[in-house]
Amino acid sequence: MRLRHDTISAIFDGVWVALVTNLLLVVGCLPLVVLLFTTEAARAWPLYALVAPGCAPALCGAFAVMSAYSAGDTDGVFRRFGRAWRATLRPATRWAATAVAVLVVLGVDGYAAWGSRAGALTLPILAMLTALTAATALLGLVTIAERPGARLRDVARACAYLAVRRWYLTATSLLVLALLAQLFVARPAIALGAAAAPLLYVVWANSRYSLRAALDPSAAAPQIKGELHP
Repeated sequence: MRLRHDTISAIFDGVWVALVTNLLLVVGCLPLVVLLFTTEAARAWPLYALVAPGCAPALCGAFAVMSAYSAGDTDGVFRRFGRAWRATLRPATRWAATAVAVLVVLGVDGYAAWGSRAGALTLPILAMLTALTAATALLGLVTIAERPGARLRDVARACAYLAVRRWYLTATSLLVLALLAQLFVARPAIALGAAAAPLLYVVWANSRYSLRAALDPSAAAPQIKGELHP
């Protein structure tokens, strides 16, 4: 009976954390959510690029909640999210704005090269750079959630290196994000109300494992040891 009670309690705690995290994510990304519901992506993508960096602190807040949950702490979800949001507001927004700017440039270059002779050579390179930029940006947000005071230059160097080194985890995380995006297009209410937190938890877990060498002194590799520590 004791085991059953603990199991039921753990399930309810997990559901509670997931639902609250989903709610806080929607609130933190409200401008982007409104655009997604009211505009067409093909026509309004400049607006998406403009407001997307504002979602970065909310993602960092969600990652901070997930970090606490993985450590067995399910209390104070609102407080933990709010603290992480305030602590990462400036660095996460700057980081995301830089990543979005790079992705926009790569996307415009890819569109210009599409269908041309040069495109056969440049498009694979642009696609690889796009994936690397997205993966580095994702790892960077997980890093900033845990080290808000880390220098962004060090974050970029470490995350780009680890995104390539742990390429299989990087690929899995990007596929999960693509699944979440596809689910949002098909069933936005389910994506935002139920699926976002569990899928982002998989992304966070993969990213946190990849970042062990940069965030945990005992697991740090010689190439990047100490770079992200205050």
